[in-house]
Parts: sequence; C-alpha cells; structure tokens
Amino acid sequence: MIELVIAACLATGECKETKLTYDARDVSLMTCLVAGQSEIARWQQRHPAWQVKRWHCGVARQLGEAI
Repeated sequence: MIELVIAACLATGECKETKLTYDARDVSLMTCLVAGQSEIARWQQRHPAWQVKRWHCGVARQLGEAI
C-alpha cells in the first residue's frame, strides 16, 4: 500500500495527520509524488478550515509488521 500523508492545522493551533491510502498495484511512489498536489488540493477543498503544512508519500505499514 502507498499512502499520501497530509499534515494540516487549524487556526487554533490544533494539528493532525491524514493518510490517504492507495493500492500499490495502481499507484507507485512516483505517481503519488506527481499526483499528490492535485489530491491535496481536493482534500483542502473538502476541509477548508484546515491549512496543509506539509505532505509526503510513503509505503504504508502493514498491521503486525515489526518496527
């Protein structure tokens, strides 16, 4: 699984991370990086109170995987 991780904050200072997960058979890390900005723009439109501070793409951890 590939995930797009968005770190966003409210004006009050409350911050959170949101993870959008994609099947690795459909989306590569490079695709996530290239298409990430448009995905973030759509997320921002649906969550106007939140301001995106940073984002990155990575391989999602599997449940039960050793750290």
